Amino acid sequence: MVRRSLTALVLLVIVVPAILLGGILFFALIGFFIVLASWEFVQMFREAEYEPSVYLSVGGTLAIAAARAFWPREAETVFTFLVLLALIVHLIAYERGREQAAFDFLVTVGCFIYLGWIGSYLIDLRALPYGVWWVMFALPIIWLTDAGAYLIGARYGRHYMTPRLSPKKSWEGYLAGVFTGTFYGGFFAFAYSTFGPLHVTIWQGLLFGFALSALSLFGDLGESLFKRFGLMKDSGNLLPGHGGAFDRVDSLIWGGVIGFYWIHFFLLK
Repeated sequence: MVRRSLTALVLLVIVVPAILLGGILFFALIGFFIVLASWEFVQMFREAEYEPSVYLSVGGTLAIAAARAFWPREAETVFTFLVLLALIVHLIAYERGREQAAFDFLVTVGCFIYLGWIGSYLIDLRALPYGVWWVMFALPIIWLTDAGAYLIGARYGRHYMTPRLSPKKSWEGYLAGVFTGTFYGGFFAFAYSTFGPLHVTIWQGLLFGFALSALSLFGDLGESLFKRFGLMKDSGNLLPGHGGAFDRVDSLIWGGVIGFYWIHFFLLK
C-alpha cells in the first residue's frame, strides 16, 4: 500500500504539470504511456504464441498519436496506410512460413485501433476549448473512482463481479467507485464553474461523473482480458505497486474517449 501510494504521488508530480502546460510536454506524456502500453500489449499476445509486429505496433501507435496531436487532418490517412503496411508485413511473414500470420495481422491492427486511435482521444480532450480544465475534470474522476473502488473493495468486497476476468473486483468496490466518481463530478462542476471558466451545473457534473465512473471499468476489464489471454498478472513492472503502463492507462483510455464525446455533445456551450 505504501509503495502504491508513493508511486501515485510521483506520477501526480509528473502528470499534473504536463496537463497544465500542454503542447509537446502533454503529448510526450501520453505518447510515453501509450507506446509502452502498446509494447506490453504485443508481449501479452506473444505469450499466447501470436507474433504481431513489435516495431510496427509500437511505431504505428506513436505515429497515430503524433498525427492526432499535430496533424489531425492527416490522422485518418496515417492510420489507413499503417493498416495496409501491416498487411504487407504479415503477408511476408506467411510466405516465410508463419502459418498464423493472419491472426498476427489482426493483433497488430488491434493495437493501432485500441491504443493508437482510441488512446489518442486523451490528446483530443486536451485540445478542446478550455482543454486543460476538461482534462482536470475528467481524469481526476477516473483516478478517484479507482481509489474509491480499491479502498472499499479491498476491505468490504464480498460479491465478486468477474471472477474469471478480474477475481478481486467486487460489486461493493464497483459501487463505491461509481459513488465516488459521481460525487466528485458534481464537486468539480461546482468548483470549476465558480472559480474557473467552465459553465457546468452540479447536475451536469454528477451525470458526467456517473458516466465516467460507471463505464471506465470496462477499460480495466478489457486489459484484464488481454492479460488472461497471455497468462500474465500485470502488463509489466514499470510502476511499483501499479504494474505496467497499460495497467495505468486502461481506465483512462475509456475515460478519454467517453469524456471527449460527452463534453463535445452535452457540455460545450
